[in-house]
Amino acid sequence: MKKLALASALLATLATVNVAQAYQYEVGAGISRTDPDVGKATNDLTVEGTYYLAPVDTKDYPLAEAAFMNRASNVNGAITYGKNSPTTKTDVSAGGEYYVPNSDFYAGASYENKRTKDSTGTDNVEKYTAEVGMLPMPNLLVAVGVTGDSNNTDPSLRAKYVYKLGANDINLEAQASFGDADVFNVGADYYLDRTLSIGAQYKDDGVNDNVFGIRARKFISQDVSVAGFVDFGDNSDTFGVKGAYRF
Repeated sequence: MKKLALASALLATLATVNVAQAYQYEVGAGISRTDPDVGKATNDLTVEGTYYLAPVDTKDYPLAEAAFMNRASNVNGAITYGKNSPTTKTDVSAGGEYYVPNSDFYAGASYENKRTKDSTGTDNVEKYTAEVGMLPMPNLLVAVGVTGDSNNTDPSLRAKYVYKLGANDINLEAQASFGDADVFNVGADYYLDRTLSIGAQYKDDGVNDNVFGIRARKFISQDVSVAGFVDFGDNSDTFGVKGAYRF
């Protein structure tokens, strides 16, 4: 009888631990400042959130990569407000990712509306992406799709891979679109442990700006993280900080 009670208590404890390691929502907020070579600096405030269709188990994954490594389908959205008197801008975006159950197939889409208002009036720019892909091996996603706005639609290609290097993990990302101006973006993050990553990113917008950035993210606890980045561009420099909470 005592053994049965002990086993029941152990199972209950394990169940509690498992729940504590899972999350289904993530909300965050951040501030950033862009200093252009010409003109005034812009300060931006961003609020964002993600809802996962099923709880995400962090297991022994890097905490920042748990959703991807779980193939966690989700919907997400963000709002950014920026001001550079007399100009204000509002950026609203929404999107989703769907990993087809019991398969290696994936689909994703996003929509973004950028509104800029100044003394001459208001300008709206709408952008969208849509892609389909597959995971030919664990933690490797390859996707093809389109990206565009009201004037152009260009083909796109994206890949993401998280793998072990010794006792640590590395995240590699690459994205490109091909049109009147070819755009590509590559980045990498190295996980010193499950809670801390440092990384770098390079982006070429295909027109007149190349940006190199460094970034870092630290989970203070299983649920709370802080992050920061600095981007150095041909035309401007940007830095920012962000906090996020999972539950």
